[in-house]
Amino acid sequence: MVKIRTKKKLGQHFLNNEEISKKIVSSHINRNNILEIGPGSGALTKYLINESNNFYVVEIDDDCVNLLKKDFKNLNIIKEDVLKLNFNNLFDDKFSIISNLPYNISSQVFFKILDNKDFISEFSFLIQKEVAQRICSTSGNKTYGILSVLLQTYFDLEYLFEVSPDEFNPPPKVNSAVIRGVRNTRNDIGIPFKLFKNIVKTGFQNRRKTLRNSLKSLNLPETFTSNSIFSKRAEQLDVEDFIWLSNEINKNEP
Repeated sequence: MVKIRTKKKLGQHFLNNEEISKKIVSSHINRNNILEIGPGSGALTKYLINESNNFYVVEIDDDCVNLLKKDFKNLNIIKEDVLKLNFNNLFDDKFSIISNLPYNISSQVFFKILDNKDFISEFSFLIQKEVAQRICSTSGNKTYGILSVLLQTYFDLEYLFEVSPDEFNPPPKVNSAVIRGVRNTRNDIGIPFKLFKNIVKTGFQNRRKTLRNSLKSLNLPETFTSNSIFSKRAEQLDVEDFIWLSNEINKNEP
């Protein structure tokens, strides 16, 4: 394949280890309706194009698009910023996502996945190790945060394996890791997702404070905030605690 110059502003770090590419693809369960984000020079694409019944890639870089067109004659390429892409228009059924995800948009992509959680059956991402650990972290850990709670509410997460910087061109300054999320059976948590997300975000904004203080902006009645759960910090609550608390807040909001 022809090499192309990577662009720092797009967060491009092209994976150059064939065995790792194969391992990422083989760990991806869903083989129907796959969207690959930022295929770059096609490190994962080459192993996916003949594996999926319905396969699309979304790529914003002109050079990468031209290279992909040259190397993969029948590839369905969407030239678009994935953060602006309407996922509803892609497939007739649920789909999965796979990517060596640019580090600079990883959090935004995860929030987009959450907004489209009812359409997405699975994701497999090669991302910054620190972000992967944070997302897969459990309550009681300092790395546990907003995305940990929100993603674990709707997806069963697995921290699969780590990848060193020298497996990329150019090498990133951080280590990377592969995670997989499979959509669980949870659909209705009793309140709108927007409200749940707001409560989780507000709880973690001042993570050193107790929930009684961090959730003060919600103006909850004192008779309710006297509950012992409000003496805890956000990082001490697991997913089920947050769902319960959010439903109770919904009932007690003035």
